[in-house]
Amino acid sequence: MEGQIHQLLAGFYDVQTADGKLYRTRARGNFRKRNISPMVGDFVTFSAEEGSDGYILSIEDRRNALVRPPVTNVDQAVVVTAVTEPSFSANLLDRQLVALETQGITPIIYFTKTDLINADSFAKLVPIAEGYRKIGYPVFLTKDAFGQKILSELLAMFADRLTVFMGQTGAGKSTLLNHLAPGLDLATGEISQVLNRGKHTTRKVGLLAVGGGLVADTPGFSSYEDFTMDVRELGQYFPELAQLSADCRFRGCQHINEPGCAVKTALENNEIMASRYNDYLQFHQLIADQKPRYDKNKK
Repeated sequence: MEGQIHQLLAGFYDVQTADGKLYRTRARGNFRKRNISPMVGDFVTFSAEEGSDGYILSIEDRRNALVRPPVTNVDQAVVVTAVTEPSFSANLLDRQLVALETQGITPIIYFTKTDLINADSFAKLVPIAEGYRKIGYPVFLTKDAFGQKILSELLAMFADRLTVFMGQTGAGKSTLLNHLAPGLDLATGEISQVLNRGKHTTRKVGLLAVGGGLVADTPGFSSYEDFTMDVRELGQYFPELAQLSADCRFRGCQHINEPGCAVKTALENNEIMASRYNDYLQFHQLIADQKPRYDKNKK
């Protein structure tokens, strides 16, 4: 039989078939020998007998695979971004966007906790949101972060897609999902005032049926691992830089010190976000400073 892994819990993989039936399975021992771990989102072939646990026999090639959250074959990701508690970080948001771009996953930016800031603070966010929209990212920013209109617009984007919710711990992923699908009643936690970080409230990895598609609610994170791409590849994961690079004087322009750089010209003319360009420079330096990883291709 064939199906998709919808949940991983305590070493068991719950696989759902096209007709909606759910089977509890384990991974064959040869997966461990080959250092392969099935993941939520994998399309698999499995065997199952009535009254007993089934076994995963093979895993189809993955279109992509995220580490945090650990989900494969993702179509899009809602990057839940708090504007306060924890404080908004454009740098963290750009890290998340770059990570999604490397995987070919469409990002959706959703700002939360807007009801906790005053009008002046909200007004400062408007041009930031417009800047990301200009790049081509769908952005959700309203004073009422969970208003029915904005929730309906987001929900309409889920049909026939696998959507992952990701964002800094405490940003409100589970709260947003509870508003989108109240019947889920996912656990939510209070922010630690001492650490300015959220308590992890999501305990398992699983796919949930929402809005005619599947969504994943998974443990939050506070940072990303080191960048793994070659320093010369970084620019292609900033869509606005990749588009402008065709007009640079030199092929392979790194948009730092080269003459005739279309990106630098656009920056001087305020055609691209200065915060994005500064993050590009920081990420570029981080990659350049990384020591070679000789185990890069090991799983």
